[in-house]
Amino acid sequence: MSLAEAAARDILRLALEGLADRMQDSLLASALSPVAREGMDCAAALFLPDGRVLAQARSLPLLLGGMIPAIAALARAFPPETLAEGDGLLLNDPWSGGTHLPDLILARPVFAEGGVVAFAATILHHQDVGGIAPGSVPPDAQNIFQEGLRLPPVKWRHAGVEDAGIATILAANTRTPAMLAGDLAAQWAAVSLAAREVSVLATSMGAASFAQGCEALLAEARDTLAQALAALPEAEATAEDALEGDGRSPAAVPIRVTLRRLPGPRLAVDFTGSAPQTAGPVNAAPSGLLAACFCLLQRLAPEAPANHGLLDLLDLHLPEGSVVNPRFPAAVNARTATVKLACNALFAALARLSPKPAAAPNAGVAVVLSIGGTDAEGRRWIFTEIVAGGSGGRPDGPGQPGLSADVSNARNLPAEMLESAAPIRVEAIERRRGSGGAGLHPGGDGVRRIYRLLSGTAEISYRGERHLAGAPGAQGGGAAAPATARILQADGTARHLPSKARTTWAAGDRFILETAGGGGWGPAQQESAQQELGDLAS
Repeated sequence: MSLAEAAARDILRLALEGLADRMQDSLLASALSPVAREGMDCAAALFLPDGRVLAQARSLPLLLGGMIPAIAALARAFPPETLAEGDGLLLNDPWSGGTHLPDLILARPVFAEGGVVAFAATILHHQDVGGIAPGSVPPDAQNIFQEGLRLPPVKWRHAGVEDAGIATILAANTRTPAMLAGDLAAQWAAVSLAAREVSVLATSMGAASFAQGCEALLAEARDTLAQALAALPEAEATAEDALEGDGRSPAAVPIRVTLRRLPGPRLAVDFTGSAPQTAGPVNAAPSGLLAACFCLLQRLAPEAPANHGLLDLLDLHLPEGSVVNPRFPAAVNARTATVKLACNALFAALARLSPKPAAAPNAGVAVVLSIGGTDAEGRRWIFTEIVAGGSGGRPDGPGQPGLSADVSNARNLPAEMLESAAPIRVEAIERRRGSGGAGLHPGGDGVRRIYRLLSGTAEISYRGERHLAGAPGAQGGGAAAPATARILQADGTARHLPSKARTTWAAGDRFILETAGGGGWGPAQQESAQQELGDLAS
């Protein structure tokens, strides 16, 4: 490739990645629900007409990777040659490439020179899409029908005009119809912005040249990853983690993965040995595990463009009927914990293949709270919050407190926003000091949050992990403190919650949440010895 061709490729990459980020900014600026606007539980990306991912915003890897099979499914259901300018395609069905039901995925075709040259797509965690619990993430669900409205691929807009029938169905299946409509409008604004700008870019380049430039970006990602894989030995390594129950049973749910560096080079990721699908909702649709693998590939080749070229070198096996590839109609709303622990297992297996020492395990999952109730006047309210734990200590330094690691990247919700959205008082938001594992490089601490309900009643859907045992250390480091959650009633009685729970909340009671820390890295005595040497020198 000539210098001019390389420069043109880099310019196109920057243009597309910058546009994906502007889509993300648009989502955050116009979304109505706090979990999207403040928590950033949404994502944006650009895709080629056949569904291959082209460029991603700097957002949540869990959602970005999870969109990939959904856009491919939309392209199959509505072939690009049958689409018109202003069409909008929508789905949330986990068996059509979706994630879980609150995540509505919206795509708009991008036209240049009379044909579709790309799809602009967004995914956003909507506040409520029905089901048996406010927020549509019941930790005790037994099937998908208890989790809310399921949408296969549908055409939500025809030449820019919203389908009135689909809009009616959506409004009838949510506790927050105005918020759902507003968040969908935010998604439409973001994909429309991208459709305009990509169309101008592709037209200025010429549709054929734009397509060639996109293929060059995919080839760059593929070649960069191939170089990284070539540095690994042709061998295999296995690692395992486990969920503390599935929300219906306390029995451990193992997640086992084997990595094989194959000739080519290629990377095989095999989840054989993981638990059968569960009665509770910790099952993860394949989109979630693809997101975890995409995150792993990006870690292997951080300089590569984050596009489908990385997946060209991946062989992924997800046993059918398992917790990582459940059969219909499994419950799936709590799949985040499964994907995050799959990431822990993936990175542990990679560390056994790679000569480079890895970081200690992180807190395992960001806690997801979905709380809904009525105030003293009978008005309904709902909010969802994502609360991070600590990251693991690293070979080159300590872990970070309150950090969303691996496939997570959500933000905490400000106390002022929570108190304006619901009749609660946030009495504490603080670092849970000492919860990270001890070591030469200690693990990051978790977070402590205390909420008091001021009036009315509420129902809490709580999805956490690491309640029974904290994240283990690495290279001799200590384990982190486990997570805890409890309701402290006005009379002083404490009700402790397991890692997945649905419970009531009464006015005057406090809900106290303490997330887990990350594991420590390296023996703690080395830290003490280094401190003693420093004291002697001074």
